[in-house]
Amino acid sequence: MHKIIKSKLKIAIIGLGYVGFPIAKAFASHYEVLGYDIDSERISTLQQISFTGNDEANLNLSFTANANDLSDFDYYIITVPTPVDAFNKPDFSLLNNATKTVAKAMKKGAIVIFESTVYPGATEEISVPLLETVSGLTYNEAFFVAYSPERISIGDSKYSLKEIKKITSGSTPAIAKQVDLLYQTIIKAGTYSAPSIQVAEAAKVIENAQRDLNIAFVNELAQFFSYLDLDTNEVLKAAATKWNFMPFTPGLVGGHCIGVDPYYLLAKANEVGFEPKLIQLGRIINNNMSTFVAQQAVKLMLKKEIPVANAKALVLGITIKEQVADVRNSKVVDLVHELESYQIQAAVYDPFADIKQVKAMYALDLLSSLKDTYDLIIVAVAHHEFINMNYKALLKDKSVIFDVKSIVESIAVDGRL
Repeated sequence: MHKIIKSKLKIAIIGLGYVGFPIAKAFASHYEVLGYDIDSERISTLQQISFTGNDEANLNLSFTANANDLSDFDYYIITVPTPVDAFNKPDFSLLNNATKTVAKAMKKGAIVIFESTVYPGATEEISVPLLETVSGLTYNEAFFVAYSPERISIGDSKYSLKEIKKITSGSTPAIAKQVDLLYQTIIKAGTYSAPSIQVAEAAKVIENAQRDLNIAFVNELAQFFSYLDLDTNEVLKAAATKWNFMPFTPGLVGGHCIGVDPYYLLAKANEVGFEPKLIQLGRIINNNMSTFVAQQAVKLMLKKEIPVANAKALVLGITIKEQVADVRNSKVVDLVHELESYQIQAAVYDPFADIKQVKAMYALDLLSSLKDTYDLIIVAVAHHEFINMNYKALLKDKSVIFDVKSIVESIAVDGRL
């Protein structure tokens, strides 16, 4: 068994997105690290980055898009995305490809750590057989496996990788201890060693399912309160005066975590013959919010006697949360389609989103600037830039502003969730 204090310990990070890259940098302060990604452009970008103030990491961190460079590492940490397909079924293709890549490269004694979100049992039911088949090595004899789910909160300046407690686990008690010690070298907040890989897998996937359900509750409240002409935000502020009230707000629930992970639980439940009604209902409620927002906006337009057909709408924001550039699984796209079903001409502006990426992913042309006036403005993402922007310059004589995130302060709005 490799000793954690081994001076020449070598770690390969597979996948260099918002999870893999920070992990690679953190471990490079202690060990020799190679970051691998199939995206050669991503590798070129990372190779040009200067890690100022961290010369040690500079010396110990390198990048490659060549799988042949992955041989003879002590640890392989897989951090690739695990999305769902068009039918909301788990898509293991990226994880399986990464696993095969590692299996071809690893030698006897290697430890493979999975950080990608999966359902309970997936690591040992899907990934381990792939590792055995491709490598020809025997599980828990010639190689070992661990699961330590990523908990990175993208765009969160308060909770960085090192400030979030890390769950760890291993395929044997000795490996579990070893992997826990490994992560203790980079996680200031400490670690929690789960008793099994399945417990660690389940703990991760329910974190986001819990948030999905809590948001579904306030989204359903927003729909209910619309019948009572109540401001949901004001109701939530009043309720939050009690010390144990949980502060969740309504909105569009997309992204690659909250909008995806519950489907992994649903898939596993279906496999074992259990029907998790609450989890399923939460997904239904949150998926219908784009339709609800569009309906509410149209009602406000009719109330002001603004013709709906051929009206011009501006949707502010397409990223999955404020102050980030990530547009994966954006529910704003669904909102645009809903508006278009009313024959409304919808345009989208987001200063954080990459125009080329949005075009490639959604065939949607983002505005590069704001010059026109609109019959309807929907604030869909709580970017700071949208709080006090000059809305008057964007409005016609009769217009509607619908504030999904309840952030607009500079002008009176016509509707909120």
